[in-house]
Amino acid sequence: MVSIVELAIVIFLVFSIASLLVLRRHFAMSPSNERSWVNDNERLATVEMEGDMAIFRNVRDFNWRTTRDHDEKWIDKKVDLSQVKKIWFVLEYFSPDRKEMAHTILSYEFEDGSRLACSIEVRKKKGVSYHPLRGIFRSYELIYVWGTERDIIGVRSRCRAKSKTHLFEAIVLGPGNERRMLESYISRTNKLASDPEWYNTLTNTCTTNIVDHVNEVYPGRVPWAIGVMMPGLSPKMLLRNNLVKNNGGLHKTMISSIIDEISTEWDSSVDFGDWIRSGDTRIQHE
Repeated sequence: MVSIVELAIVIFLVFSIASLLVLRRHFAMSPSNERSWVNDNERLATVEMEGDMAIFRNVRDFNWRTTRDHDEKWIDKKVDLSQVKKIWFVLEYFSPDRKEMAHTILSYEFEDGSRLACSIEVRKKKGVSYHPLRGIFRSYELIYVWGTERDIIGVRSRCRAKSKTHLFEAIVLGPGNERRMLESYISRTNKLASDPEWYNTLTNTCTTNIVDHVNEVYPGRVPWAIGVMMPGLSPKMLLRNNLVKNNGGLHKTMISSIIDEISTEWDSSVDFGDWIRSGDTRIQHE
């Protein structure tokens, strides 16, 4: 007769072999750009270069009334890389109960006042919801979503009731580094169009990619900190390292950067980006 110890060893070996086969199959999976995507992640942006001019294809410009009700619109946008003058940093808290959880976005402003935002995020498949734990195990691809601010920022600050959205002016050290940041983003955008990657909750997220871009342009500019892994905890690090404009300390900077209320008051008569930055408009509507 088989002893209990022998039976336990057999069960352990079978379980170990099965687990190894599952892991082998899992890590053999390849990311793809050919899946059934939700409509707001359906198109991949690409960028064509003509000297200083960059032509962005598949820029998202949805008109969001709610997170479920929107008008779909994709556009091309041509920008002059020599005219980048500012970079803005957006921090969206998903819920007041989860202060460590947040999404980060950069928006580029040009000399003519126009702006172009980029959200680095999970590329969502139809019928598949996001969970941070699943994001560790090759469940989602990564996407750079380029769009207008009324879309990329507006859907967060106007349509998500639980979210709290902050807009900071980024401090860029070194002449010409605004352009180099945009060029770095462009290079990665085009690479992902031909060579897709897995999103990873720990190593390949919105914030880890922003940090990589910044440190590529200005080595050592952003040190490793818990705020990189948990961007909701990043404001102290941002101010301590002079990464965003300080408006009188942490508390005042956080309060003055909130744009949710003014976003909901936008009536589309002026540019959305101008509206959320306008001190005169804020005063008139307080």
